[in-house]
Amino acid sequence: MAARSNPDLDKDADSQGGGVQSVDRALQILEILAREGDAGVSEIADEMGIHKSTVSRLVGSLVARDLVRQNSERGKYQLGFGILRLASSIPGRLSVVHEAREVLEALAHDYKETVNLAVLRSNYAVNVDQAMGPSTLATYDWVGSLTPLHATSSGKVLLAALTADERTQVFKAVGLPARTPRTVTNRGELEKQLLDVARNGYAVVHEEFEIGLTAVAVPIYNHTGTVIASVSISGPAFRFSPEDQPGLIDGLREAGLTISARMGYRHR
Repeated sequence: MAARSNPDLDKDADSQGGGVQSVDRALQILEILAREGDAGVSEIADEMGIHKSTVSRLVGSLVARDLVRQNSERGKYQLGFGILRLASSIPGRLSVVHEAREVLEALAHDYKETVNLAVLRSNYAVNVDQAMGPSTLATYDWVGSLTPLHATSSGKVLLAALTADERTQVFKAVGLPARTPRTVTNRGELEKQLLDVARNGYAVVHEEFEIGLTAVAVPIYNHTGTVIASVSISGPAFRFSPEDQPGLIDGLREAGLTISARMGYRHR
């Protein structure tokens, strides 16, 4: 844990040309919330090594602009809808979300589980849209969450589309940390899995990201044949087994190709 700064010195820095520092700290807070899903002021302060009053002041400014909101049930903070408003200004991502929305809802309806759309960002998979199936046990909103590439089905699909050098850069930056006892943390073993993902056109993950959670994902291509996103279906491990559910993987593949076609991809 980093040493905490003095709140009075923090205020002085802000008033004496420290505006850049405040902006940097605010961005760090957004990154922490994106990575963790939610966090309290104390948790954020501990990670950043600054005083809680400084974090409270910065979080207050982010809340005022709808970039952060407080979870009424847990009292912690999470990313707000203002983030989506900013993200929607990125044409490529906006078009994927727009073109995929109807397909995500159809998948959630047909297979009764949670469906997510994810893209690659800053060495993580970030979920940019979600559709909830009627059998979903929880209502956790994954939109905006950063998830590890090596431990999730969407992440493995996105990793498999990178070159070996690009994957090396990712692993140097974030490593291969274990999320559960089932997480693959050996580079060689992971590379073998990624070869299978590229060959088969889908990735299945059993409790590697979270105990009790199983997921399957397929790629989405653009007009040049480049993987630009992934679409996944996830559900409780006790009832959701993609390999054993007839037609599910083929149906997900078809959905991925439908979205890809809307992005200009021509399947050969």
